[in-house]
Amino acid sequence: MKKNKTFHKKKVWIVFLCCALMLVGLIGRLVYLMGFRSDYYYEKAKDLHERERDIKAARGRILDATGKVLAANKTVCTISVIHSQIKEPEKVIQVLAKELQMEEETIRKRVEKVSSIERIKTNVEKSVGDAIRDHGLAGVKVDEDYKRYYPYGTLASKVLGFTGGDNQGIIGLEVKYEDILSGTPGKILTTTDARGVEIDEIGESRIDPVSGDDLRISLDANIQEFAEQAALKVMEEKQADRVSILLMNPQNGEIYACVNVPEFDLNDPFTLNTSEDTSGLDAQQKQDLLNQMWRNPCLNDTYEPGSTFKIITMSAGLEEGVVSVNDHFSCPGYKIVDDRRIHCAKRTGHGSQNFVEGAQNSCNPVFIEVGLRLGVDNYYKYFRRFGLLKKTGIDLPGEAGTIMHQKENMGNVELATVSFGQSFQITPIQLATTVSALINGGNRVTPHFGVTVQNPEGTYVKKLEYPVETGILSEKTSETVRYILEQVVSVGSGKNARIDGYAIGGKTATSQTLPRSANRYISSFLGFAPAEDPQILGLCIIHDPQGVYYGGTIAAPVIRSIFENVLPYLGIEKTAEDAKATE
Repeated sequence: MKKNKTFHKKKVWIVFLCCALMLVGLIGRLVYLMGFRSDYYYEKAKDLHERERDIKAARGRILDATGKVLAANKTVCTISVIHSQIKEPEKVIQVLAKELQMEEETIRKRVEKVSSIERIKTNVEKSVGDAIRDHGLAGVKVDEDYKRYYPYGTLASKVLGFTGGDNQGIIGLEVKYEDILSGTPGKILTTTDARGVEIDEIGESRIDPVSGDDLRISLDANIQEFAEQAALKVMEEKQADRVSILLMNPQNGEIYACVNVPEFDLNDPFTLNTSEDTSGLDAQQKQDLLNQMWRNPCLNDTYEPGSTFKIITMSAGLEEGVVSVNDHFSCPGYKIVDDRRIHCAKRTGHGSQNFVEGAQNSCNPVFIEVGLRLGVDNYYKYFRRFGLLKKTGIDLPGEAGTIMHQKENMGNVELATVSFGQSFQITPIQLATTVSALINGGNRVTPHFGVTVQNPEGTYVKKLEYPVETGILSEKTSETVRYILEQVVSVGSGKNARIDGYAIGGKTATSQTLPRSANRYISSFLGFAPAEDPQILGLCIIHDPQGVYYGGTIAAPVIRSIFENVLPYLGIEKTAEDAKATE
């Protein structure tokens, strides 16, 4: 009996000890949760009773060189429903279907879906959002946000780019400068009870969005518009596939205009800019056409530059000392290189001529000879020095690189054809940037649009900086190049670009696309002014013109017409000597 009592006492003690340990453990756990993890569980509890809706930030504007707004914001609404708060589901379905012009079945699926919040439609016109709000429907939320708006429609569409439904940039400057333009979204927080019903006494709290900064660019809407009109005019007259025009400052790389017609409507970027019937195309085919429409050929596509590239051969030959302005050449209408007869554009030949005259005549044999004198090693040396084997670094996405023969695969024939601008490909922006360096004294600038950043109130934030590579060509050689190219316009093949009172430099080009048997051509002209101190460089490229296709005949007049208007607009005055000659 005594033994049983002792066992019972031990058992009671063990139970008591276990209970005490459990109690200590529970107290310890409670202290841990309340003392060390209280913030965590407070946030978890708050999350269960708060519904969160994003507020889009006002995207920064894009302003042209004169302050004109090229990309702005338009107030729109996002319509959402909260399932647990809806009191009249049928009425909600009918009203939303009518106001949003959507199928009732589509609305019904979203209204009846059990979720914390269900978005019905974004980018709804503000007037429609206001009409829905006026119905006072429980569980229906109308939140104002922003949609991108482009006041000039198609102007510079392939430069500016556009945004998607989430207001993020998709192409062009919109995506390149996303970090500057985007801003920080805000939030609307709604407190609910355990059933998900909004607590009226607490209501909604709001974290305001922070607007993005504005981007001021070098593109001038007036210059862009005039260049687009000139491009459309020649495109229609020559029934060309497309026309590209670049206008930039060769001294600092600022781009005044970048035209690629046909352009597209930035306010409706998913509608093709063609009259062709696309009803039979599948989704992928339509997307491929959209991608092609959005491309910027000035930097996304390469082409054979033809005789405008003779400026590079000229500069390399003069710098290396293998040719001078007084060297004489003979052109019988062709030049034999190894076993290949390579023709001049003038099949009967130019006869005897010095180097300047060879440039005026755009004589292929002259430039083939200069290329052969340089040799493959030297030619590649200048290719690298001039920056042709790297990208320009322009502040737009998708820049293509130069397509060039590998040095080890380049023989005399390849060297000869490259010397006058064929058998390889570069982008228009690469050509314009390289020539800028060769005529500005030897400084390779970075072509760009972005100039400064300012806040929404217009206060200066920062200036955007771009690399400059100095000394790629001597000032003396650059001066000689400017002189020769001025002669090309004043008395040579570029005479259709002459403007009374201005000294214009430039080079014509006519290249044949592959396959050569198709008889398709690219006509172009590169010009700059004033020749003695270039402040603007223009490049016009016409793809597959019908009828007469020579660059000096159809492309040079385009640059002349642009320069006649743009030079005075930029405050570039006529020289006194030339002005007297025109009186």
